Amino acid sequence: MVFSNLFFIYLFLPLNLILYFVSKNKTWRNVVLLLFSLFFYAWGEPVWVFLLMITAFLDYLWARCIEYFKRSGNNFRAKVALAASLVFDLGMLGVFKYSGFVVENMNLLTGLSLPVPQIALPIGISFYTFQTISYVVDVYRGQVAAQKQYYKYLMYLSSYHQLVAGPIVRYSDVAAEIENRRTTARDMSEGITRFCVGLGKKVLVANVAGKLVTQYLDAPLDQLSVAGAWFGVLLYALQIYYDFSAYSDMAIGLGRMFGFHYRMNFNYPYISKSVTEFWRRWHISLSSFFRDYVYIPLGGNRRHQLLNIAVVWFLTGLWHGASWNFILWGVFYGGLLMIEKLGLLKILERLPSVLSRAYLLFLTLIGWTIFYTTDLGRLGDYFRVMFGLSGRPLIDPQLSITFANNLYWLLAALLFCLPLTQWLKQKVQAHQGEAAQAATVVLCALMNVTLLFVCTAMLVGDSYNPFLYFRF
Repeated sequence: MVFSNLFFIYLFLPLNLILYFVSKNKTWRNVVLLLFSLFFYAWGEPVWVFLLMITAFLDYLWARCIEYFKRSGNNFRAKVALAASLVFDLGMLGVFKYSGFVVENMNLLTGLSLPVPQIALPIGISFYTFQTISYVVDVYRGQVAAQKQYYKYLMYLSSYHQLVAGPIVRYSDVAAEIENRRTTARDMSEGITRFCVGLGKKVLVANVAGKLVTQYLDAPLDQLSVAGAWFGVLLYALQIYYDFSAYSDMAIGLGRMFGFHYRMNFNYPYISKSVTEFWRRWHISLSSFFRDYVYIPLGGNRRHQLLNIAVVWFLTGLWHGASWNFILWGVFYGGLLMIEKLGLLKILERLPSVLSRAYLLFLTLIGWTIFYTTDLGRLGDYFRVMFGLSGRPLIDPQLSITFANNLYWLLAALLFCLPLTQWLKQKVQAHQGEAAQAATVVLCALMNVTLLFVCTAMLVGDSYNPFLYFRF
């Protein structure tokens, strides 16, 4: 089940909201949200829902043990419980996500013919594994109290708002709201608006871009022009941004409807002036997880900074998938960040904004080419086409037709990569009168209805198009 699905929009979500708000009892509301979340996950993963429940139960127990041992002054046993939790969580992630990749490469290096495990990847395991790790580590650090009731911890971990594709919500950010929360009229209004905006991003931009992307990035290279190769990567850059930020917006909006306040996960990354800034704006919850649970514990900026960056970005690339192109993508960005740390960042800060932004966008397109192309041989050939080293023409007639047919859509997609909505919101908030506030409410309502109507019309009869980050 996906958020951009008519069943979810018109049946699952309304029914969940009705049953949730029909009672003022906090326990009832938590149970309703838990049951709907487990049903949501079991809709696509009827078997792996039990893995999710087992993971939650074991980490719930380990966190309780850690807290008990820390209070008793037995730090050794607390460390053993922490280690047991990490071994299990990372072990499960390794078995399901990387076992086939490891065996394939062992066979390649040694000439053996070991059977390659064919294990289906449980949806969202990369996200909920990081969430439960952050919880147990925070309990060990004394930054949050261990949850006393298992069903509440399971509700946090399985909450369908952010279960399968993030953002990575830390327990410490919602601990108080798990125990005591309420949904105000403003929460509901802003939650609905955020959800509808995310739905529009997904249906009107990401899905449209996705249909065009395959025409170029998967095209026979002997039929691709130089401009066509760059155009395909540009479309993919738009698709992955709008697709993933759409899911994050919808997750944040759903959370607001139920009284949760999740943190921003995307902050207009394509306006960045450096790679360093880009990764402060893109997938903020993942970047902050690696910063707080890997980079800083390794020494951060204090010692071995470049080595720490290399480790973090190797792991970041590997987290995205069991394929060498993801590792290469992580190494690519790790190398760029190290170069910026060594002095390039100071130069970029002195350059005119147009040049520093052009630098970032160029490198971002190179990065997305690596990210998309799992076949490294094809990746090299694709780069040769992009940089005019393959003898292919600069442009081709089909590209001209496609570009002309999608010009206005493309301009709108590029335009809304800029913080226009924030600018408009600031302008409106500058007028604090009742008339301005009433006009804002009416305009938001009209926008939501329009987006919902248009997206519904496009979703009727459309093919199944899941969010890109489901695969990670």
